Amino acid sequence: MNISDLEKLSDVAIITPDELLERGIVKDPKSGIKILGGGVLAKAVNIKAHAFSASAIEKINAAGGKAEVI
Repeated sequence: MNISDLEKLSDVAIITPDELLERGIVKDPKSGIKILGGGVLAKAVNIKAHAFSASAIEKINAAGGKAEVI
């Protein structure tokens, strides 16, 4: 999933695979969720995922958020 997809979750403090599943953004988080750097992140987000691209980590940190590998 891309950084731009995280913009849809503006009301969530910490984004987790379970939250993404609950909202119907992903169908099966068991296969792993990787956050890619596509798009722009305009707000700070704390996200827990299985993997992050280097550009995604850079954009999350630049927006004041936190990327945590689980």
